[in-house]
Amino acid sequence: MLKPTPSEVSTPEMMPSDIEKSGPSSLPPKPPNGGLQAWLAVLGGFCVTFASFGWINCIGIFQSYYETHQLSTYSASTVAWIPSTEAFIMFFFGPLPGFLSDTYGPRIPMLIGSFLHIFGLMMTSLSQSYYQFFLAQSVCSALGCCFLFFPSMAVIPTYFTTHRALALGLVVSGSSIGGVILPIAITRLIPEIGFGWTMRTTAFILLFLLVVGNLTLKPYLPPSGRKFAIRDFFEPLREKAFVALTAAGFATYLGGFLPFTFIVSSGREVGMSAALAGYLVAIVNGSSTFGRIIPAYLGDKYGVFNVMIITTLFGSIFTFAVWLPAHTNAPLIAYAALYGFTSGCTFSIIPAMVASITSDMRKIGARIGTLYALSAVGALVGSPIAGAIVKRQGGDFEGLIVFSGTSIMVGVVLAIVSRWMIVGAKLKAKV
Repeated sequence: MLKPTPSEVSTPEMMPSDIEKSGPSSLPPKPPNGGLQAWLAVLGGFCVTFASFGWINCIGIFQSYYETHQLSTYSASTVAWIPSTEAFIMFFFGPLPGFLSDTYGPRIPMLIGSFLHIFGLMMTSLSQSYYQFFLAQSVCSALGCCFLFFPSMAVIPTYFTTHRALALGLVVSGSSIGGVILPIAITRLIPEIGFGWTMRTTAFILLFLLVVGNLTLKPYLPPSGRKFAIRDFFEPLREKAFVALTAAGFATYLGGFLPFTFIVSSGREVGMSAALAGYLVAIVNGSSTFGRIIPAYLGDKYGVFNVMIITTLFGSIFTFAVWLPAHTNAPLIAYAALYGFTSGCTFSIIPAMVASITSDMRKIGARIGTLYALSAVGALVGSPIAGAIVKRQGGDFEGLIVFSGTSIMVGVVLAIVSRWMIVGAKLKAKV
C-alpha cells in the first residue's frame, strides 16, 4: 500500500498556524503506544462509553415504550423529539467538554458529566408528562453523556499512533456492549419492578462504571492551560478536508441513527412480537461491537478513511437491499445484524479520522467536538423527519427506510470528497 507523504496528508491549509509559529520545542512528546497507563485509559474509556454512548444507543427502546405507555396520546413524530434531542445534545455541545479536557484535563468535565447523567436518569424515573421526560432525559442526562463521551475520545489518541484506531475502537465498543445489555435489562426489568425502579437501578449500575472511568482515564499530555478562544472551534473549518468530513458526518447522522430509533417500531409493524422486537436494538448493538473493533484494526493497517468509506457504503446497501423489502421476522433480524456491524465502524472511526488530519494532539478534543457538534444537527432533525414520513404514509416505513439509506449514501460520497482533498485520486493511498 502506498503511504501518502506529509505534503499529501498535511497540506498548508490543514496545518494550524500557531504550531508552525511556536517551533519544534513546543510540540508534544511522542505517544508511548502502550504501557499500563495507556491500557488503563482504554479500560476507563470503555466504561465511560458504556455508560454514555451505550445509553444513547438504547433510544429505540424508549421510542417504542413511550408510544405505548406514558406518552401514548402523542404522535410518533412528537415522541421522536425525545430520543433525537438526546442524541443531538450529546454531540452538539461536544466542543465545550472537548475544550475543557484539552485545557484542564478530563477530570473536571467527567465529574460534571457523571453528576448530570445520573441525576437526569433519577429524574426520568419520576417523570409522568412529556416536558418532564424531555428535560430529564433529553436535556440533563444527554448533557451529562456529552461531558463524559468527549473527554474519553480526546484522551485516547494522545497515547497512541500505531494502534490509535484500534484503541479508539476498543473504547467505543463499550457503547455497543452497553447497547446490548441495557435494552435487554430494561425490557426485562420494567415488567418486574416497574419503569421508575428500572431507571433507578440502571442509574446505579452506570454510576459504578463512571467511578471506574473517573479513576482510570488519565491524560498522557499535560493540560494546555490555554485560555478560552472561540476561534479554536472555528479554526478547523478553514480546512476543506475537515469541512467535507463534517458534512459526511452530518449526512450519516441524519439517516444513520434511524435504524436504532425505529427498528423496534418497524418490527412491530410487520407483526413481530413485542418481546422479539425488543431484542432488535440489542442485535444491532451486539453486531456493532465487532464493527467497532475489526474495522478499527483494519483502519490502522489500510487507512481509516478507506475502511470507513467501504463499510458505510455497505450500510447504505443493506438498508435498501434488506430492510426495505423486509416483511417478516427473518430479514429484519438479518438487517439488524448486518447494519449493526457497518454502523459500528461508521460511528466509532470518525474520531480516528479527525486525528489523522490533526497535527497537534493538544487540540484534538476541540476538533472532535467541532465535527460532532455540526454533525449532531443531522441526529436532531433525522428522527422527527422520519416520524413525519411514517405518519404521512399511514404507518408504513418504506419512505423512512429510503430516507435513511439515501442519507447514508450521501455521507459516503462526502467522505470520498474529503479523502480526495487529502491525497487526490490515489486509490491505493493509505489514509
